[in-house]
Amino acid sequence: MISAADSQPAAGQSDLVRQVAEIFSPNGILSKSPNFEFRPQQQAMAVAVARALEDRAHLAVEAGTGVGKSLAYLVPAILYALAHQKKAVVSTHTINLQEQLTQKDLPMLELILPRFQFTMLKGRANYLCTRRLQKAMQQSGNLFTSSEAAELQRIYEWSRSTRDGSLSDFEVEPDPKVWAMVCSERGLCSPKICGHQSDFAKENEVCFFQRARNRILSSDVLVLNHTLFFTLLGGLEEAFESGILFRNDFVIFDEAHQVENVASKHIGLSVSSGQVRYSLHRLWNPRTEKGLLTTLLQGPAVKLVGSLLQESDSFFAKVEEACEELARAAGAKSFGGGEAAAKRRREWTELRVRRPGLVPDNVTLPLQRLREAVGDCIKLSNDKDIGLELMECNRRLTELRDEVATFLQQDAPDNVYWVERAAKTRALSLNAAPIDVAAFLRQRLFGTQTSVIMTSATLSITNETPAAGSDASAKSSGSRRQPPAARAGDLSGLNYFVRRVGAESAVALQVGTPFDYERQMKLYVVRKMPDPRADDYRDALIHWIEHFVKQTHGKAFVLFTSFKLMLEVGELMQPFFDELGLACFVQGTGTPRSLMLEKFKEDVDSVLFGTDSFWRCPTSSLPACPLRSRTIPSSRPASKPSKPGAGIPSANIPCPKRSSSSARESAASSAPKPTAASSSCSITASSPNNMARRSWRRCPSARSRWYESKG
Repeated sequence: MISAADSQPAAGQSDLVRQVAEIFSPNGILSKSPNFEFRPQQQAMAVAVARALEDRAHLAVEAGTGVGKSLAYLVPAILYALAHQKKAVVSTHTINLQEQLTQKDLPMLELILPRFQFTMLKGRANYLCTRRLQKAMQQSGNLFTSSEAAELQRIYEWSRSTRDGSLSDFEVEPDPKVWAMVCSERGLCSPKICGHQSDFAKENEVCFFQRARNRILSSDVLVLNHTLFFTLLGGLEEAFESGILFRNDFVIFDEAHQVENVASKHIGLSVSSGQVRYSLHRLWNPRTEKGLLTTLLQGPAVKLVGSLLQESDSFFAKVEEACEELARAAGAKSFGGGEAAAKRRREWTELRVRRPGLVPDNVTLPLQRLREAVGDCIKLSNDKDIGLELMECNRRLTELRDEVATFLQQDAPDNVYWVERAAKTRALSLNAAPIDVAAFLRQRLFGTQTSVIMTSATLSITNETPAAGSDASAKSSGSRRQPPAARAGDLSGLNYFVRRVGAESAVALQVGTPFDYERQMKLYVVRKMPDPRADDYRDALIHWIEHFVKQTHGKAFVLFTSFKLMLEVGELMQPFFDELGLACFVQGTGTPRSLMLEKFKEDVDSVLFGTDSFWRCPTSSLPACPLRSRTIPSSRPASKPSKPGAGIPSANIPCPKRSSSSARESAASSAPKPTAASSSCSITASSPNNMARRSWRRCPSARSRWYESKG
């Protein structure tokens, strides 16, 4: 185990390192909190973060459940940012963790650290642009139907009383089509056009996004999500030498095991049938006879839009038909023929395409012709604002043309191409992304002269990781079983993760966890479960959920990979919960997620059914009940080999041993060192005869338990 002495800075270290070590010491400023308990793992991580920031080095640190990762990186980050006039950019994967940081951790640190400013960074489309709103009100008759005009009026009335002008300030969110015409948009909302020094601001209030932009520029700490981070990174025209998103920033990735997946999606391309239709309807909607071209009375351009809408529908219909053919061929190869095999095959939602020229290209040339026609309209327009709107439309038409052409050509050998189909709307999207994102991240993130800190509870594939060129490594396995010797060719510790994200130069650190998994949890694996595609799978699932809920009289966190299945099971099991007198909260049934979590905390015996966003729910969001159990009814799906970044990295497949106990997770903030009797956990999972088997292999202890249970 890490000792306090191991965490202390060596002689000659900086004031920041010493200060951070003191703050997290048994007698430091944090110890004044009644809920504080000294955790050497937390201190070791905080010191490592401080040292990396001082050295402008990169750090990958795996910190297990209960360490208190957020405080361990926030404290040194805030102190370093204030001392060096830098900006700390903290990126998370889930909104749950963003809310924890901005509503709990950072407000608490405001009380004990030197004065600093923080804000949550949202995408610009979340903000109202008052200049666009004013113009939309003036052109309402040409742009909107009567119902849309009424919605526009509601937005206008809201704009006079809103606090920050963002979507989160609405009680009922507006019509997306109307909002898209008045929100902040690149090229249409800039400091020059509607900022504090603009002509518009001299007679009107400054645009809400420009106000938010000023807060962002003046903040010491910014919190955002991975999706927005890589969207912004991909939109930068040039890289900064001493910064990443800003000229003077450094970046901290929490939930860093998701970085590779998110980055691959946002440095590739994605073009959907809905995006094409929206871009064309923005110019001209044949059904409503509304659009930007209406204001210019340009008949030829209107005809081109109508023709292109038909060509686009035909194009995506042919893509779907071609994909159906590929899916049937792949299904016949995997399942054979006949009615029984057809039953086992599910409708595809994602399908890899390895065929250049999948369908004839009947859209890129019409897109180019429309783009030229819109260019002529811009020259003829006497309205500067309408001209700006048309220029933005033309920019998007160019992107759509290039993206469709790139997908059909498939001439990048290191890219993967696939088609996605939405389950509800059946809308198609064409996607492409590099299989290996390491080269891009190595240049844009780890090639800068500033620090990048990455942390998560699940980054490694073994329990030991040597530091990269540093003696800063700290190891802790507690009483966990040591993994067997690595096989030839295996990558140990965090090396696999850092190579996948191009961070070979990073210092690698594992601090372990204060929890003793061997004594504080039990893992149950159901030996026989039907195939998830089988008709009797749902009934078997209900049987086992009832079995475990009866044993603990509720107190269960039931996690699903299928939203539809979750709703069905929740409805069918309601009489069972009524009979036991237990409350069952089901995600997606009308109760906001935050309110549902609060109810789950208050009612200790209650049961919660959740999907993706609850898989990684922050530990402090969960109730600290010592007997609370987490039930996982179906295996966590591994990334498909055909998807980008799916080389079975440890970051994509969480170790069941590390992600299985809500009891130890929920106790993390208040009781870092619970006794063996204070925490019990049960898991039900489908037998490891499917995707779960890959996860089992990641965890030596879970794997050995499985074989022991088989005798």
